[in-house]
Amino acid sequence: MQEELNQFERNQVWTLVERPSDHTVIGTKWVFRNKRDESGVVVQNKARLVAQGFNQIEGIDFDETFAPVARLEAIRILLAFASYMNFKLFQMDVKSAFLNGYIFEEVYVEQPPGFEKHNFPDHVFKLSKALYGLKQAPRAWYERLSTFLTSNNFSRGNVDTTLLSK
Repeated sequence: MQEELNQFERNQVWTLVERPSDHTVIGTKWVFRNKRDESGVVVQNKARLVAQGFNQIEGIDFDETFAPVARLEAIRILLAFASYMNFKLFQMDVKSAFLNGYIFEEVYVEQPPGFEKHNFPDHVFKLSKALYGLKQAPRAWYERLSTFLTSNNFSRGNVDTTLLSK
């Protein structure tokens, strides 16, 4: 759990502030998962802090939530074409991807259960980046990633705009 919170600090996800009287404060909770190897043996226990986004109010806590998803047909065509042309394809995984997406609404969350700041028990965190569980988190991540790729000379596909190539 501490590693997850360290990731928040590294990514500058939030700032501890006084509880606002004019905004909803969204709860947080821990979600636990065991990572297993190919034989089913638990190799790592994972914890993720998520926002209780079901408390968000449209028009106040979020506006846009839509994030495009690649069409399966486009992925199949890409793989078939790359195989036919003997191209090398690369994939990547972004650790804590949603924590990299900027949000522009004023969103406040409760301090994580079990990790409250003793000197500031009534304070909350103001988010500057998305948190898992927020309604706008997928869109915020998509916007951040696509902005980065297009600024590095990647072009959107004509048929499927989620497919970017260089």
